[in-house]
Amino acid sequence: MPDPTDVHVTLAEIARIAGVGRAAVSNWRRRHDTFPAPVGGSDTSPQFSLAEVEQWLRHNGKVEGVGSRERLWPQFEALGDRTLAGLAIAETGRRVLAGDVVMPGPAGGDLPEDTRLLVDRAVESAGRAGGQEVFEFLLARWLDTHVRQISVTPAPLAGLMAVIADVFSRKSGVPESVLDPACGAGGLLLAAARQWAAADRTSGPVLAGTERDLALASLAAARLGLVSAEHGGSLGGRRRTAGPGVHIAVVDVRVGDSLRADPHSEFRADLVLCNPPFNERDWGHEELATDPRWTYGLPPRTEPELAWVEHALARLKPGGVAVLLLPPAVASRRAGRRLRGALLRAGAVQGVIALPAGSAAPYSVSLHLWVLQSPAPNAAAATRREVLLVDAAASGPRPGSGRQGIDWPELREHVVTAVRSYVARSESKANGRSRPAGALPTGCVAVPVMDLLDEHVDLTPARYVPGAGASDGVQLGDSWLQFGDLLRTLSELAGLLSRFDLAGEDGTAVTTTVGDLDRAQALTVHAGRETSAGLMRLEVPSEGAVPVLTVPDLLRGGKPRSWLPADQVSRAGGALTLAEANDVVVVGVERAYRAWVQTDGPVVLGPQLYLLRVDPALLDPWFIAGCLRAPANARQASTHTSSSSRIDVRKLQVLQLLLAEQRRYARAFQQLAAMEEALLNVQVVGADLLRSLSNGLAAGQLKREVAGSAK
Repeated sequence: MPDPTDVHVTLAEIARIAGVGRAAVSNWRRRHDTFPAPVGGSDTSPQFSLAEVEQWLRHNGKVEGVGSRERLWPQFEALGDRTLAGLAIAETGRRVLAGDVVMPGPAGGDLPEDTRLLVDRAVESAGRAGGQEVFEFLLARWLDTHVRQISVTPAPLAGLMAVIADVFSRKSGVPESVLDPACGAGGLLLAAARQWAAADRTSGPVLAGTERDLALASLAAARLGLVSAEHGGSLGGRRRTAGPGVHIAVVDVRVGDSLRADPHSEFRADLVLCNPPFNERDWGHEELATDPRWTYGLPPRTEPELAWVEHALARLKPGGVAVLLLPPAVASRRAGRRLRGALLRAGAVQGVIALPAGSAAPYSVSLHLWVLQSPAPNAAAATRREVLLVDAAASGPRPGSGRQGIDWPELREHVVTAVRSYVARSESKANGRSRPAGALPTGCVAVPVMDLLDEHVDLTPARYVPGAGASDGVQLGDSWLQFGDLLRTLSELAGLLSRFDLAGEDGTAVTTTVGDLDRAQALTVHAGRETSAGLMRLEVPSEGAVPVLTVPDLLRGGKPRSWLPADQVSRAGGALTLAEANDVVVVGVERAYRAWVQTDGPVVLGPQLYLLRVDPALLDPWFIAGCLRAPANARQASTHTSSSSRIDVRKLQVLQLLLAEQRRYARAFQQLAAMEEALLNVQVVGADLLRSLSNGLAAGQLKREVAGSAK
């Protein structure tokens, strides 16, 4: 185990260990001469001895017992090798599971002695803090540290892919087997396990995975073993009677290259879920030229993703379903048109779903989900079938509104509704009904295969899915009504605000600062904190979850992108900065500066956000927020000591008025805030109207709309 005296930690890591913000640690360094001296790093990013920091924290009562999970991670990082640290974390997971999982990597006894001692310490910590929590924490830190080298499928996207596969498989029970031929850390297989566990079924699938990276394969096996134990299943090839939840009979994760030398070459799965590597030109084109998997033709050298498509189909049982995450160019590149045509003629392509940009890495690209099905024997002529094309870009960021995060609940509902409608439609046609059951929702279309087999064989959904404004006159009418309501609201607010007389003498007002009000105990200032210390963030909110707001969220449009479970928030207590109703929130960065009164439930504040909790007997929160939001106020309190100008919240100016006069100003500030919100809504609704009208005119609907209006 690395000697704690040789393990170095940064200021940010000390803050995580102590459960405070980094600013608090910097303050301790200035105020306490006994704070440990740096032992490495640089002047701008010093490093400290972990052992000395722990001793100082205990001696000064800054933490009780020092956060065990947070102090573990620097010791794993000090191993100095990505693979070794990953194997050590995987071995920790296996030990927590009491050895009931077969690991694809070296046995625990084959690890170096210092690494085994570190694993012993991690397992001991897991016994106190919860095995799965410690393992997931270490895994998350390892993945975050090596994010540039490792591509991870986001959990909401993995869950969506599992649901799509479930719906398309059209089976009443749990599939017998699921394969991921490029499983990484096991995220997709984990989503599959939880998908059928959530369905409250009593038998679960065999989960098989292949991964070239030894550390990732070992971590995947450990993760799946732990989730099986969570649901009462068994692993390691031994079948047992499961308790409530899913029974996973076997988890079989192997190390290997699925294209060149597939260790699961004899395996046939009911479902395949995969996020294969992108743009790998050296995928084995020459040595695999005569491979029997190329049923639909040899993939061109420049089309490695189509090689993964054919590999997935080759590993399916007849009638099995595969869902692959692919770059959008695969649907239209000229080199792959012949192979795409062969897949369409055989009936192997069931659907292509265009996701909004930001759904997964690379985040600047709108990736596609390909839904494939291995043609069953004696299937009907594929050329008489249809292919589902879904353009889900509307669930992503709106043009002109900044780069917001993905609204995963909305995206999931939209895509799953489209998939279920298409499956019902297909089953209706297969049963010989003259009219298909149900209509496809907006943003998707079922295109006959023959219509796709042109000279381009382009499967890009946007080419075939009509614009929303081109086909939905009712929605267009609703948008006009909403636009009119907003204009009337703006007119009313303008009438109220235009009555204000601002001709008073400048410079006569008496002001004070937020710092003075804090010292007078008229309000208290609380800085937002980093929330990663032992807390598990959710990318999709659960019932009662509390949103986490950060400065990057505000820069991307103001919508939180993560949540914390309610029970974790209640247990964290003072370790989090929680803004509640009537609290004033201030942003401490000039480029995102704003101030507002929290009105719509609690929110956890991240770094560089500040909570001002006022004494209602002395101050009106709307009055305080109104004074603080003035741009001139922010400029006076800004500092330019770094490339990113920050706001010294304690230097912000507030008018010094009696409470009754504050409330008069507060009403005016509320009207001003309402007008600002109305202007933003007018911009958003107006942009939607312009987009819908442009689509409708380009689709040739002008005559129909004019004729309808003239009647």
